[in-house]
Amino acid sequence: MSDFRLTAAQAEAMGLLGGAAQHVMLFGGSRSGKTFLEVRAIVVRALAASDSRHLIARFRYNAVVASIILDTFPKVMKLCFPGVVWGMKGQNSYALLPNGSQIWFAGLDDKDRTEKILGMEFATILLNECSQIPKGSRDMIVTRLAQMARIDGTDLFLRLKMFYDENPPTKGHWSYKLFVQKRDPETREVLKDGHNYAAMQMNPDSNRENLPPGYIETTLRGLSKRLQRRFLEGEFADDNPNALFREEWFDRWRVEGDEQLPDMIRIVVAVDPSGAAGIEGETNDAIGIVVAGLGVNGIAYVLADRTVTASPAVWGKIVCTAFTGFDADIVVGEGNFGGAMVGHVVQSAAKEMGIKVPFKLVTASRGKVVRAEPMSSLYEDGKVRHFGPFPDLEDELCGFSTQGYMGERSPNRADGAIWAVAELFPGLIAPRKQENKTPEGLREILDRPPLWSA
Repeated sequence: MSDFRLTAAQAEAMGLLGGAAQHVMLFGGSRSGKTFLEVRAIVVRALAASDSRHLIARFRYNAVVASIILDTFPKVMKLCFPGVVWGMKGQNSYALLPNGSQIWFAGLDDKDRTEKILGMEFATILLNECSQIPKGSRDMIVTRLAQMARIDGTDLFLRLKMFYDENPPTKGHWSYKLFVQKRDPETREVLKDGHNYAAMQMNPDSNRENLPPGYIETTLRGLSKRLQRRFLEGEFADDNPNALFREEWFDRWRVEGDEQLPDMIRIVVAVDPSGAAGIEGETNDAIGIVVAGLGVNGIAYVLADRTVTASPAVWGKIVCTAFTGFDADIVVGEGNFGGAMVGHVVQSAAKEMGIKVPFKLVTASRGKVVRAEPMSSLYEDGKVRHFGPFPDLEDELCGFSTQGYMGERSPNRADGAIWAVAELFPGLIAPRKQENKTPEGLREILDRPPLWSA
């Protein structure tokens, strides 16, 4: 072992991971060492029992590659086990240790890999970022916690262990009900074996000595209140059963790391000029400017958020720059507030830049919430994904509920995103007799005629 040293909070967490509870969850803020400790604990267990098998899984395999295989796992081996020779095997499916033990890596969204791991048994399972993992996937994978792994030189076997970690989602998530309330997430009944579910909160403040200078004060404290609560304070948010969008959906399907985007069939720049001033005047209202594309795989990707508070002359150039920069097909702009002014601003900027920009005026005949409702189904199912983090946009989307918009500010970014995605799925929104009726199925929605007219 190296001279690696645990902080006081990390030492306490290691005691919990090695304690009597079979299921242990570490939750809290960003960069507090949760995943690092759990991976370290798994390696300790793997080295203690020759030929044992262990699993580290996330919802998406690309996320496992970026965050675990290429980052956390090699870092743990270098810092904590510098004398242990290991190597990746099976096309990066597992790490092989000198005593024959294997540590497997999987994404639960990958059908082939999931079927492969369902044919094996493990002595330890880690669900990394379990806020992104549906309860059904968790219940499926827990059935694989079954390997009898003998501790070297003894007649004892490793106790079966399942680890979990996450930046806390809402209190409606199964992880909160299971580990904090100690209730069955479905029946709400108190767990008969509640002692088998242990949890510990870990926040970055207790890991300051291992963080870059200014990370907490500058990076984390610069986030919105919603994100500070989650990534700095490590708190579960109050659950809103009427919310149309949930932050775990953004996380679950986010395109990040080295993941490649598919070729795009169509790219749209959408403008929401809510409350914009006249053509010559200034405006104090943000102009929602969002770029989205439809991939050859039938999935829509939010590519950029160029929302800005500026005069029409400035935001018009930003729109046209986004159009050329992303090689877009069209610009769409809502006309409810600005009317023909929106198109005039865009075309004036295009003329000044010496380019041609196809423009389509869209008009909302229904409220914001009604337009957002079918979008929530697409986000939940991964039919719309964000290319990287868009914290301000995601804040606004999280403000939508069936009872109205509950956000702190006008959702101009969210409106821009909704217009962009709606243009990519032109049959998405249609008039309905009952304003507050939630769509029963995505196919029914997609088959309806569009709400707006050009």
